[in-house]
Amino acid sequence: MSIIWELRADKVISALKEGKRLDERAFDQYREIKIAKDVYKNADGSARVVLGETDVVAGVKFVLGEPYPDMQDEGSICIGAELLPLASPAFESGPPDKESIELARVVDRGLRESKAIDFKKLCIKEGELVYLAFVDLYAINFDGNLFDACSIAALASLLEAKIPKVEENKIVAGEYKGKLSLSRKPVLSTFAKIGTNMLLDPSLAEEKAMQARFSVATTEDDMLAAFQKGLGGSITKQDVDYCIDTALKKSKEIRKLL
Repeated sequence: MSIIWELRADKVISALKEGKRLDERAFDQYREIKIAKDVYKNADGSARVVLGETDVVAGVKFVLGEPYPDMQDEGSICIGAELLPLASPAFESGPPDKESIELARVVDRGLRESKAIDFKKLCIKEGELVYLAFVDLYAINFDGNLFDACSIAALASLLEAKIPKVEENKIVAGEYKGKLSLSRKPVLSTFAKIGTNMLLDPSLAEEKAMQARFSVATTEDDMLAAFQKGLGGSITKQDVDYCIDTALKKSKEIRKLL
């Protein structure tokens, strides 16, 4: 398999020397995106996102818990990602590895730092009881760019999420007090650097050829919510400026689908 991927990476590099991508996309173009909402009835919110051939699902579940000591009047979210073996031969079952941990943290940071969710509205009784929203992400097919696919899936599922009704400090099964309110829609845009080129939404073959990865989370009011640089290759200031400008423009296309 490693030899096959080396050959595909070589093809990616050869095509870029001619100013092309293997799948004939523009350098700043996403693959086709399909979003299905409310796909799991037992979740409080859910979505499935297909980005090219990359396929992920997300589910939201609210539970009750105590607030954090430094946020006595706020609820919280917790995002987890699981790379299922059925998605890729490279993924193994078991405890989360560094790739799935990084994936979850980058998606979490984009949502959290955008201030999209008013966590004070998830407080039931200050200092005692709050809502905790668990967002679980599962990769079921991997063909590159899990970061953006999972970001879109997490956002779509939260936009559909319903907050359970609480009576006597317990969740009432099957009853809801309303939908979760989001003040912003943060979208993650991920780029692969191959040679001197920055490619939006890298396919798996392009990820095998990239020297560095850069992700930026943006909102509809042009807020830069989060950055993440991956791998050991270098990225210039011009690269960062290009990624930001492209992300601000291309994220608008994704929000229209939401």
